[in-house]
Amino acid sequence: MTKALIIIDIQNDYFENGKMELVGSEKASENAKKILEIFRDKNLPIVHIQHIATSPTATFFLPDTEGVIINKNVEPKGDEKVIIKHYPNSFRETELLDFLKSKQISELVICGMMTHMCIDTTTRAAYDLGFKSIVIGDACATKDLELYGEKANAKEVQIAYLSALDGTFAEIQKTSDFIC
Repeated sequence: MTKALIIIDIQNDYFENGKMELVGSEKASENAKKILEIFRDKNLPIVHIQHIATSPTATFFLPDTEGVIINKNVEPKGDEKVIIKHYPNSFRETELLDFLKSKQISELVICGMMTHMCIDTTTRAAYDLGFKSIVIGDACATKDLELYGEKANAKEVQIAYLSALDGTFAEIQKTSDFIC
């Protein structure tokens, strides 16, 4: 079984002073960096997913801004693949599936941002496409959400989304468990 690391949207707008700051983005990116270093050391395939907004109403990940740049903690090096996306699903209208097939990848290790949006959507799509996935939960970050006047804090959102993925769609692990 050939593994690839998929790092989704760890971009500057999700950090302090960004246009869509997430809760725990710095710690999540540091954990993602640890996973990235393992894949680099083992010379395994790495894919960086970068969201660039195309909607005229978008407020973050705007083209040609500091916020759209992949964060320094996980910036691509050498021949690491960078795939641009415009939707939450990293497979939608991108070359991701073709790239993974060309490398005979069957297992994905997924981390990034936002847990409730692009991590969830991409992980479910990966399952539908036949991939086995591991999501590194503490290498992902999200934000508080609100519906009907009720607020769910980021920690609750993180637990709810990761627990919904766990079992059927992916195996959820912590960085420390994956490293062992």
